[in-house]
Amino acid sequence: MPHPVPRPEHPRPQFVRADWLNLNGNWQFETDRGDSGLERGLVGRELAGEITVPFCPESSLSGVGDTDFLTAVWYRRDVELPADWAGRRTLLHFGAVDHDATVWVDGTEVGRHRGGFTGFTVDLTDVATPGETATIVVRARDPRTGPQARGKQSTRYANHDCDYTRTTGIWQTVWLEPVPQVHLRRPRITPDLAGSAFEVVLPLSANRSGYRVRATLADADGTVALADAAADLDLAPRLRLAVPEERRRVWQPGDPHLYQLRLELLDAAGAVVDTADSYAGLRSVSIDGTAVRLNGAPVFQRLVLDQGYYADGILTAPDDAALVRDIELSMAAGFNGARLHQKVFEERFLYHADRLGYLVWGEFGDWGCNGYGPDGDNQRPDASYVAQWLEALERDHSHPSIVGWCPLNETWQRRTDRITVLDDVTRAMYLATKLADPSRPVLDASGYSHRVPAADVYDSHNYTQDPATFTAEVVDGFPYTNPGGEQAGSWSLPYAGQPYFVSEFGGIWWNPDAGEDEYSWGYGERPSTVEEFHQRFEGLVGALLADPRMFGYCYTQLTDVFQEQNGVYRFDRTVKPGVDMDRLRAAQQQPAASETGA
Repeated sequence: MPHPVPRPEHPRPQFVRADWLNLNGNWQFETDRGDSGLERGLVGRELAGEITVPFCPESSLSGVGDTDFLTAVWYRRDVELPADWAGRRTLLHFGAVDHDATVWVDGTEVGRHRGGFTGFTVDLTDVATPGETATIVVRARDPRTGPQARGKQSTRYANHDCDYTRTTGIWQTVWLEPVPQVHLRRPRITPDLAGSAFEVVLPLSANRSGYRVRATLADADGTVALADAAADLDLAPRLRLAVPEERRRVWQPGDPHLYQLRLELLDAAGAVVDTADSYAGLRSVSIDGTAVRLNGAPVFQRLVLDQGYYADGILTAPDDAALVRDIELSMAAGFNGARLHQKVFEERFLYHADRLGYLVWGEFGDWGCNGYGPDGDNQRPDASYVAQWLEALERDHSHPSIVGWCPLNETWQRRTDRITVLDDVTRAMYLATKLADPSRPVLDASGYSHRVPAADVYDSHNYTQDPATFTAEVVDGFPYTNPGGEQAGSWSLPYAGQPYFVSEFGGIWWNPDAGEDEYSWGYGERPSTVEEFHQRFEGLVGALLADPRMFGYCYTQLTDVFQEQNGVYRFDRTVKPGVDMDRLRAAQQQPAASETGA
């Protein structure tokens, strides 16, 4: 009996065509620790082992479970292209491959991509024929050294501190999709709450005389709005879908209303040649002084740090239900959103956040560039950081659950009288974000090295455990800025009056069931009782909720991750001994001063 396809759901729920083929499952696999596979002929021969895609070879779900350094890995699979795809172009999509990928089909190189957090697509039309079998070969290189956006992946053999088991190679869904010769590309959907409308930009693969694009917005009662435009003048036609007042319903926590959206490309005779289904949420994010408002109203962002790790899948959720469960567990503890930390989460997480009314900040996994220069110029992010971040922004722009962007995290470097690589890249990523998406606030770097003058948002990280001391530092000593080097504040430009929040705090080390010899850590001294844990949690969140200058916070963290055992839940998502979720939720649900105007 054939094994079911793992992760069978459509990986791109905001741009769905009816025809597609999931390539997850069994692939041939071989490690290549010396990165000599090309010279040894691995492109053209059978591989020695097997792996279950989309799980990385370090994970148990992959069937490999090799956690040593994998300089390069190879994949191979024969795929029969459906015969009824004839006459259309065949696209091969990779959700994410860590880190440098090369793809061959029937021995011909068809594409390359750098970056472990974002996807890419190659066109197989000229090398693969519908109705016939094509052999797909993928090599992924993942060097141990050198500046590279790794997120929390350990560069030592073992996990340590807050670095964890590595991910190499394919770790998100691989799939095929047939598209017309001239076809729609991914739309950019931007809500205009003030104008009660959606702006839809529909990029096209090419223009053809007489072609048109059409968009239909609908809710449970039927069509809400319809718009069309010529598709032979602009490479990315723009449509405006006006929502009548009687059909207007905003997207917000507690009522995450989503409109359905159908996108069509029509030929000169009016026949539909390409169709894709999407959805959209009507909401706004704005800044008023130090307040960040959602739909014009103050909504305190009670965020949790979510690192998106799983004991069996590493960076890949074991199934779609696990993504939903993480959001539900967070909401059960009283959080209304998350900072998606040091990882570009798979798109289905954002889909579920959209459905469930869960606020998220998108972040890039930038760790991995420190220590490659002298003091004062020690961090060397390269051009690939900007390229990958732009790919993430393009993919995720249309998700209403995203309420802010954070390109960098805890970049620490002493400020001198010289402009450094970190200065350049921080500014480049900030400006790229604002250019790609002016509709959301942008935090130049979470905690530590704020390098962009008057960035939209300012923040700090503070893991002081005693609530009284924490209050003195963060509230009484406002604005708290992370110190750097010998001179306080030398990592960052000074606070300039922007909206402010503490984007990392807590990390309470509560793990009473950890073994005596188990490697375990959290922040500060671990509580001696569960009552002490609750009182510490209540005191820390209470201090921030009571400060009218705070628009939100982010508590570390949702779950334990390997040795970092300071989560609200265990790594397996079960409740820790004695923890009362009703009590945690009650502590967070007390009104925030910034919401009440107190």
